[in-house]
Parts: sequence; C-alpha cells; structure tokens
Amino acid sequence: MIKKLRWKFVMINMMIVTFMLCVILGLVYHFTKENVEANSINMMQNIANRPFGMESPGERKDEVRLLYFTLQIEPGGEIEAAGGGYYDLSDKEFLLELAKKVFDSRREFGIIGEYDLRYYRMVTPKFQRIVFADISNELATLKGLMEICLLIGAVSFLTFLWISILLAGWAVKPVGLAWKQQRQFVADASHELKTPLTVIMTNVEFLQNPEYDEESKAQSLAAVLAMSRQMRRLIEEMLELARADSTQSEAVRGKVDLSRLVCDAVLPFEPVFFEKGLALDTQVEEGIRVTGADAQLRQVVEILLDNAWKYSKDAGTTWISLKRQGKRQCILSVADQGDAMLPEDLKHIFKRFYRVDKARSQAGSFGLGLSIAQNIVTRHKGKIWVESEGGVNCFYVKLPCMQREESSNIFHKISGIFSA
Repeated sequence: MIKKLRWKFVMINMMIVTFMLCVILGLVYHFTKENVEANSINMMQNIANRPFGMESPGERKDEVRLLYFTLQIEPGGEIEAAGGGYYDLSDKEFLLELAKKVFDSRREFGIIGEYDLRYYRMVTPKFQRIVFADISNELATLKGLMEICLLIGAVSFLTFLWISILLAGWAVKPVGLAWKQQRQFVADASHELKTPLTVIMTNVEFLQNPEYDEESKAQSLAAVLAMSRQMRRLIEEMLELARADSTQSEAVRGKVDLSRLVCDAVLPFEPVFFEKGLALDTQVEEGIRVTGADAQLRQVVEILLDNAWKYSKDAGTTWISLKRQGKRQCILSVADQGDAMLPEDLKHIFKRFYRVDKARSQAGSFGLGLSIAQNIVTRHKGKIWVESEGGVNCFYVKLPCMQREESSNIFHKISGIFSA
C-alpha cells in the first residue's frame, strides 16, 4: 500500500512537472521563432522599399542580415533582378518559376520550402516587387533550439524524477509510520485479547463436562468472570485511546483550576496507597489555572497515580507536586520509588501496549494508560516525559497556564506522608 502511494505521488508530481516543462520550453521555442521571423520580415520590407540602395543614415547596425535577392516585374512582364550572393540571377527560368509560385499563392508573405526561401511581395501601380530571403540559417537555428529544448527537457525530467522519488519517500514516511503503528496496534490488541479469550473458552469447555464437580465449576466461572472483566478493561482503554485520537476529544474546554483538580484526584488514591503500605506526599501550589478539558486533565493525573501505585516498591514513597514555572507554564510531577528504568524503557514507555514489566498484563496493566496521557497532554499543547535516577522514577507534565492573579508563592500541603 505504501509503495503504491509513493509511486502514485511520483506519477502525479511528474505529470505536473512534464506539463510545466512542455509549456515553458514550448513558449521559449515559439517566441524565439516569432522573433526570428519578425526580424526577417522586417528586413525584407526594408529591402522592398529600398531595393538597390545601401543602408540609410541612422539605420541600426545590429539588424538581422540575410542572403537575399529581389525581383521587380514590370507591367509588360519584364523581370529585373538585384542582389544575389550565391544565387544565379541569370537563370530566367528559375526566376520565372519562383515568381509563378508567389503569384499562385496570392499571399503577401510566404515560404517556398523546396528552396528554403521566404518571400515578401509588394504591389504598386507601376510594378510588383518580390523580395526573397534565404532562411536556411534560420531553420538550422530553430532546429538547434529544438534539440537544446529537448535535451534540457530530458535532463530536467530525469532530475525532477529523482527529486520526486526522494520527496515521495519523505512525504509518505509519516503515513508509513502510522500504518506500521496501526498494524502493530492491531497485533498487540489481538495478543492481549487472545489470552483471556483462551482462558474463557477453556473454562467454558470444562463447564460443559458433566463430570465436572460443583467446586471446579465455581472456580471456572470465577476465572471466566475475571477474564471477562480484564477484557472489558482492555476494550474500555482502547476506546478511550480512540477517543483521544479523534477530533471529538476536543469537546468541552474552559478555565480549569488545576490546583483543585490535582487535589481532588489525589484524595481517592490515599486509601489505596495506605492499604498497600506506601507513603504519599502531595504539594500543590494554589491558584494554578489552565485552559482545557477538566475530565481529560483529571484522567492524566489518575493515570500517573495509578502507574505510581502499581510500580512503586514496597514501603516506597510517591511524591506529587504542582508548581509554576515562569509566568505562563506549570509543571506537574509524580515520582515514585521503584526499579530503575533502562534507557530503552524511557524511550518507548509512552508507546501503546509497551510495558516495562511484561508480567504486569495479568495484573490489569495493558500498557495503554501512558499513551492515553501523552495524547491528552499533547492536545493541551503540553509535554510529558519521564526521568529515572537514584531509584526514583519521575513523570513530568508541562502545561501552559494562565498568569497568576495574585502574587502568591505559597505551597499548599494537602496531605502528609501515609505509611503502613
């Protein structure tokens, strides 16, 4: 698909380039030909008005000069020839034949192709005067120009073809990357769904066995229910990610009190951290307001807290901080004590279905939460990243915020450290 798209891009681009080259080179040839013909005709008209004279005072020296000769035909049919050069003007039959061709054409200007001559006929009450000019050089010049145009056109075509191939590869690269990510997403989603489906199917087959006792059936039903809930969580996260990717996620936006939002999001997690024996320390600067979607920003905080709760080591501490950075930005950080992340993990942790601990999939972690958080933060014109140092993994979210209404730099501590 990507290969076809790339070649389609090249074909369309080359069609446009070919059309433009034909138009430009065609116009160059046309105007050059018109200019040469106009100069030739202008010279012939001057000769017709002054057939036996030399150049007049003030005449331009750079005018086109061609080999020519003139015929003056009197009313009685007498022919008088002048000029010549390499033409034999003593051959009366040749001159009569030329005159006859001119009279037969009945045109003022024309070309006698078999002799490479252009003629101009001037009719007066006393005589007719015909000027013949050699156009062999003119034709050779136009032929040379045509060859040059074809050569330039061929070289330009090949050059633009090479450039188009390079541009096509660059242009479809994001499409190829998106297509690759989509295929990887489908493969990962299928893999995540395959395991619980296999468990469900296996337990259902056991339930259909009449020799299965009630206790075993109850265990199988519990396993089916657990796997069904796991599938539902996965599908819900996938739908949430799809909504975050779509333009519909831009729904309702307004002024959001981020300080209050973080405080409210932390409260439901305090018992969870306490029950697991984890310490939770939260410090939030008051009065930080941003423009965005309240529910989506709250979801980002919840994802980071859920991630810290799952990956924090036993009796570890999690720090939540929200503070201003300058006048127009604020930083939310969620740090936990856990296993240090490898550079490879830091590079890929926001990718869909990526997990530092591959065994976490059975504990309800599918590797979609951080990808959802990154998508939401990006749509709010912010930035999210992670740092790991000294046994502390810290996620940062930087968002644009409104200017402070009051010059206060007070941190509000909403909870102490909870430890088991």
